[in-house]
Amino acid sequence: MATALYYGLGTALPMLVGAVIGLRYDLPRPLLAGLMAFGAGAMVAAVSTELFQPAFESEGVVVAGIALMLGALVYVVADHLIENRLGSAALGFALMLGALLDGIPENTALGVSLGGEGGGLVLLVAIAVGNVPEAVAGAASMRARPNFDRSRAGLLWTTTAIVLVLVVVAANAAADSISAQSIAVIQAFAGGATIAVLADSLMPEAYREGGWWVGLSTAAGFLVAFALGG
Repeated sequence: MATALYYGLGTALPMLVGAVIGLRYDLPRPLLAGLMAFGAGAMVAAVSTELFQPAFESEGVVVAGIALMLGALVYVVADHLIENRLGSAALGFALMLGALLDGIPENTALGVSLGGEGGGLVLLVAIAVGNVPEAVAGAASMRARPNFDRSRAGLLWTTTAIVLVLVVVAANAAADSISAQSIAVIQAFAGGATIAVLADSLMPEAYREGGWWVGLSTAAGFLVAFALGG
């Protein structure tokens, strides 16, 4: 239980740090782009080694593939509905909800993977690194809105972080009662949602803000996350 709590905090605290930075400061665009690209590379490594591969090996391409595509579909549809309902004036809130939407299956997968070999370290690094630029961008968008309330925005990000910590702890507590097939499906589902986040948000925004060189930062993120999991 203590390990799950530490891992949950490991995903949530970077998000809170990013939110505080976004609520108070304007980061240089190249720095933000580099963080986003590095996080994207780390998430690619996590999808490959921690999320989809175990499901593929244990359940086969059909079950793992369906779960992967379902995760991507749920994220894409939900993200589209959020954007249509909230509009560009509430972009920060949409990003926060997006962080929660992809964070729940990712943190669930993290919680159930802690008992396995490697302890989910790659996934922890990928989630933590990816949460920082997402929170910075979302919080900064909130700050740009009229009638901005920093305390309320901070409370919303804190609540989101607490929920994600609880997801890791609850998933880890329930891991023994969850079948291996269910765990594999959850992991593949989270992988699909993560891929959708990369395609819809992190990679396009990193390139838009940073330009051609962010490919190097993406590769560096992949290398670091993969090496930690090796």
